[in-house]
Amino acid sequence: MAKYQQVIDWINHNIDNGSLKPGDRIPSENELCEQFGLSRQTVRHAISQLSKEGLLESMRGSGTYVADLHAGEGERTVVAVVTTYVDDYIFPSTIRGIENTLSQKGYSMQLSFTNNTATKERQILSDLSGRTDIAGVIMEPVKSALPNPNLDLYKKLTDRGVKLLFINTFYPELDIPHVSIDDEECAYRAVKALIEAGHKNIGCVLKLDDGQGRERYRGYLKAMTEYGLSFTYDHVNWIDTIDIKDGPRALMRVQERLRDCTAVFCYNDQVAGLLMQVLSEAGLQLPEDMSVVGMDDSDLAKTGTVGVPISSIPHPKELLGEKAAQNMIRLIHGGNAYFNATYEFAEDVIIRESISRR
Repeated sequence: MAKYQQVIDWINHNIDNGSLKPGDRIPSENELCEQFGLSRQTVRHAISQLSKEGLLESMRGSGTYVADLHAGEGERTVVAVVTTYVDDYIFPSTIRGIENTLSQKGYSMQLSFTNNTATKERQILSDLSGRTDIAGVIMEPVKSALPNPNLDLYKKLTDRGVKLLFINTFYPELDIPHVSIDDEECAYRAVKALIEAGHKNIGCVLKLDDGQGRERYRGYLKAMTEYGLSFTYDHVNWIDTIDIKDGPRALMRVQERLRDCTAVFCYNDQVAGLLMQVLSEAGLQLPEDMSVVGMDDSDLAKTGTVGVPISSIPHPKELLGEKAAQNMIRLIHGGNAYFNATYEFAEDVIIRESISRR
């Protein structure tokens, strides 16, 4: 790593965590030289790079300040926001966070929904690629664990200079930043909570067609192997978007495959609630016969479908939207070479009555 990159990374980090806000003066060149043990020329180079990206602005005789990245006169100011659904318990808050942050900086939001289908995604991307007022696209990928037929349109948008940022997940085939939760780490923490409660035979129910399911499976494996617990693939259950829409009936077979388990990690609270309903109707006592942990910390987790509140990993929802909008604005203002727009939130389990100790 080049020496000046230390200064760039430090400034970026402090802007990201809110320690440096728009209008704040950054430490002087002499202070940065002393802090990092670098020459004045090296520090000046770092400040120059961030100034070229529009992140910093220098005032003669006063110092260097964090720029207020407002939309400029005559610039493209529309940011397209494309998510899979509108009625999910996560998206309204996320969209609110995006819209509030964009509007504060002079950008407008255009909202579209793909209904988690590649056909609708292609239609929306085709429309966006023909427009001249779009500065950026904040996009939730469609069925991101599966091959996608629309990658050519993403490339078409980037070739036209439109900034792209994924939320919640990403297409591994594309080198496009994303803002999401750290699915692997959060799943690891969820399974770890079950292990620390004394459970050894732990299954999982994960979503097959979304990339989050793939990453959460990594977290499940990491926890099981780190604690020296054996598992069988009979206890690893995969469902898809259609299964979830089908309701409890789709989880009947899952119940059989979890027969030897005392605990289960579920893809999200919705899946956890459906499974608990199936298990309860089959005569199991919850959580005595089966402990359950989900993800998202939705209203459903707080009440539970069978009167048992669900232990869950919270989703940052509105904060995620704010962060996505902030990073998009920085990308629009040229933050490419020295700014990593990918950001992942790591959250801890909220323990409720759905986990029993063994």
